Amino acid sequence: MITPTAPFPAPRAAAAAAGLTVAIDIGGTKIAGALVHPDGTMTATTRRTTPRGVDAEGVMAAVTEVVDDLSGSPLWASAVRCGIGSAGPVDTSRGTVSPVNIGAWREFPVQARVAAELAARGAGLPTVLAGDGVAMTAAEHWLGAARGHANALCMVVSTGVGGGLILNNQLHPGPTGNAGHIGHMSVAFDGEPCVCGSRGCVESIASGTAIARWARDQGWTPQAGASNGNGTGSARDASAAGVAAAAAAGDPIALAAFDRAGRALAAAIAATATLVETDIAVIGGGVAASGDILFAPIRTHLAAYATLSFVKELQVVPATLGTHAGLIGAAAAATMLLPSSPTP
Repeated sequence: MITPTAPFPAPRAAAAAAGLTVAIDIGGTKIAGALVHPDGTMTATTRRTTPRGVDAEGVMAAVTEVVDDLSGSPLWASAVRCGIGSAGPVDTSRGTVSPVNIGAWREFPVQARVAAELAARGAGLPTVLAGDGVAMTAAEHWLGAARGHANALCMVVSTGVGGGLILNNQLHPGPTGNAGHIGHMSVAFDGEPCVCGSRGCVESIASGTAIARWARDQGWTPQAGASNGNGTGSARDASAAGVAAAAAAGDPIALAAFDRAGRALAAAIAATATLVETDIAVIGGGVAASGDILFAPIRTHLAAYATLSFVKELQVVPATLGTHAGLIGAAAAATMLLPSSPTP
């Protein structure tokens, strides 16, 4: 059982939030599940490693095992809704996913398949699919750093850059579940081509992959870490985490790589705030774990981009839920997007 450090209120549709939510979090490394209570506590947590080298049904088999584990809980009959958070791309209008890091799933009908597994175990529940950035947004608004903010942008900065929006205290996923996908906002008119087909996208500058690639292209080389106890030293870290460590030690190329990423993020955050008047940007993900190495340049550059009176007070803060965000976000998204979920 995972219990928050303090009790939290249920999502804003208090009456609808009664009952448990089946939460499923699908990512490239793990598939997790839990029964989430209206105060955010989780019971019956379970997980499987995301299968590799299998077909679509092989991946679905792991999801089925997670659902089966949850159905064995004595609280299973108290579930009233289900939320699925998944790596993307997603198309919530069709209930399908094509995760970049799960090659076996292309336009896979995960929402319908999960609903069928629930029904087979006596739980014919209303079910919602959300992309992982949208799920993280729902989580941070419910229990995390965006709590109490009516309008917020939440972002995941990792191997890619994703995000989601809260507008007027409502989760705003858009028609296909991709609203707020800030990683593919172009911030560099003559920038590098992006994998999405556009040019100068935030993701092509500020993702962990992009930070490490740019630093290496500028001549940065990772240094061996401290001794690992046998006198040989640790492996050289050529990832964004290695660049962050070098930046913390004062390496000028590493510092420039994070300054460049921070500038791209600041430009996109300011543009989003100007468009829809968000007053906070919450940033999570692996790259955000570098702390002020990332946040200091974002805040510095934000002062140059967020200049209008209604965005000058815009805050940029780290996410607070960490690894819990996926499951909590799946539950929060279901509660916010299924406000009239009936109690069986």
